Amino acid sequence: RVSEEASTAVRAPVVRAPALRAARLLALVRVPDPRRATRSDWAELVRFCLVGASGWVVNLAVFTTLFDTADVHYLAAAVGAFSVAWASNFVWNKFWTFQRHRLPAMHQAVRYLLVSLLALGLNLILLYLLVAAGAPEVPSQAAAIVAVTPVSFLLNRRWSFR
Repeated sequence: RVSEEASTAVRAPVVRAPALRAARLLALVRVPDPRRATRSDWAELVRFCLVGASGWVVNLAVFTTLFDTADVHYLAAAVGAFSVAWASNFVWNKFWTFQRHRLPAMHQAVRYLLVSLLALGLNLILLYLLVAAGAPEVPSQAAAIVAVTPVSFLLNRRWSFR
């Protein structure tokens, strides 16, 4: 027969494991204190925004082409535009934005893809809500991309390219 103390010790890690995973996830999206940011932190943010701006232009160009010219549904056009912009943004972010990283390229690509898919999901939700509220599709896509940028930056900085 197992004592009550021993059975509690066996169960304790199982109960704490989800809490630890949740705490680690929350640490990834924790907003850093801007007073503690260094010049390199700010430079990294500026580079990320420049890469993001070029990706934003590519995304909107592909989205507009698919939506207006090819008559693709706006949500499918958003996925297509994401796919085209993703590869370019990954290369620029890996080699220019986040210059201090130690993970192999494949690990970073997978992590970057997961963060990007999360951002895409948020983008699609915002895009759908804006269009459902009566906003035009192309400006709604532009606004949705900008709205998810902070989440994407924080997760990429703290997880994909740490």
